[in-house]
Amino acid sequence: MVPKEQPDDTTDAEVLRRVLKSQYHAALAMLHESLERCPDDVWIRTDHVNAFWQVAYHTLFFAHLYLQPNEAAFKPWEHHQSQVQHEDGLAGTHDPTSTLPLIPQPYSRAEVLAYWNVCDGLVDDAVDSLNLNDSSSGFSWYKVSKLEHQIISIRHIQHHTAQLADRLRSAADVGIKWVGHRTPTEPAE
Repeated sequence: MVPKEQPDDTTDAEVLRRVLKSQYHAALAMLHESLERCPDDVWIRTDHVNAFWQVAYHTLFFAHLYLQPNEAAFKPWEHHQSQVQHEDGLAGTHDPTSTLPLIPQPYSRAEVLAYWNVCDGLVDDAVDSLNLNDSSSGFSWYKVSKLEHQIISIRHIQHHTAQLADRLRSAADVGIKWVGHRTPTEPAE
């Protein structure tokens, strides 16, 4: 029997990194389309618990955070509003003893798209630098391995992107195209 030729000499870790990067970029590409196609009135509409911009910002905030090796390594985006009770943009429980506003001032579409560019631009180097064999996520609230945490992070992006896509379909009959995979060189549409 002739041994099968390997298509290349990549290691399992390299294959995992390539897949993680592809799926991060694909999930972010779908988020990007929802940001681009959201009508202005839907962007700020308050008929949901959280406005469209809030869910979009929250999604990017956690994508950015979870691409870091751990909590201590996180450096917020330059336009991040930290003087609020809930920095991720979603309205949580109000602390009546706090004088801080509950959530940030609304981010514009241009601001959120700029943050999207930052997050998408981080993916490749961040994934390449992560220790995917680490048994710890690096985040005290997630008791999973680093690899599982990355899958959770991608699922988080996709979860909120689906929420936003559903809002767009319901409010404006706007559909978001499925992106199955994406290489870093493919631009978001």
